[in-house]
Amino acid sequence: MEMKVDGQSVFVHTGGRAFDGEQPTLVLIHGGGNDHSAWGLQTRYFAHHGYNVLVPDLPGHGRSGGTAPTTIEDFAAWLWRFLDAAGVEAAHLVGHSMGSLIVLAAAAQAPDRASSLILIGPSDHMQVHPDLLTAAAANDPVAWEMITDWGFGKPAHKGGHQAPGLWLRGGGRALLASCPADVLGSDLAACNDWTGALDAAAKVTCRTLFMMGSGDRMTAVAASKGLRAAIPGAQTKILPDTGHMIMVERPNETIDIISGFLDDIR
Repeated sequence: MEMKVDGQSVFVHTGGRAFDGEQPTLVLIHGGGNDHSAWGLQTRYFAHHGYNVLVPDLPGHGRSGGTAPTTIEDFAAWLWRFLDAAGVEAAHLVGHSMGSLIVLAAAAQAPDRASSLILIGPSDHMQVHPDLLTAAAANDPVAWEMITDWGFGKPAHKGGHQAPGLWLRGGGRALLASCPADVLGSDLAACNDWTGALDAAAKVTCRTLFMMGSGDRMTAVAASKGLRAAIPGAQTKILPDTGHMIMVERPNETIDIISGFLDDIR
């Protein structure tokens, strides 16, 4: 569906279900240079299993208009304006990679509005390799190759897509290639520049789940050690033989883990 936020058009995937005020709301936020399609299977599942699901293309990404924010804090503030426009007071917040930083910052900005927090592939400080920053800033396709090489686990380099004939790494490259010029570079710079993750974690009051891949070469498991320690009672799930693109590489396992976590707090 289409919404208006700050006077700009925002595309929102809802899993094909109408909004139901009696149901809790689950918000899924994509990573840098991505769009709503990264959450395809999760969106559909939760929309048909008791949740309103809102999966926006962030401003300047995918089918959404406007200009992409350049800081994690500005992305987080936009997220609350988006939920205000949707008429949602509180929501379960899920984010992947850059999206994990956005929902973490959002939960810190408005703790009473975050029903729970699920951080997929996060990091205490999401430092980006200088070569990748340079390539992305120059809109060099080498950046897509770096991300899909480092971002997918070794099994995904060879195959593993649920749909026969499709290739996980090739699909990831195509998604990055569709990103508007300059947006990937801006997103990666926002991640690299944000040093407020640990301060934000100290303000989180809701139940929190960390999901990571044991083979993640972009945000290794050890890279979120400080965040996990900073949020009391946070749960951790580490998926074996999985890279950074957890919800794409392991869609069913991702659904099962998120569903189990939400069932425990519902």
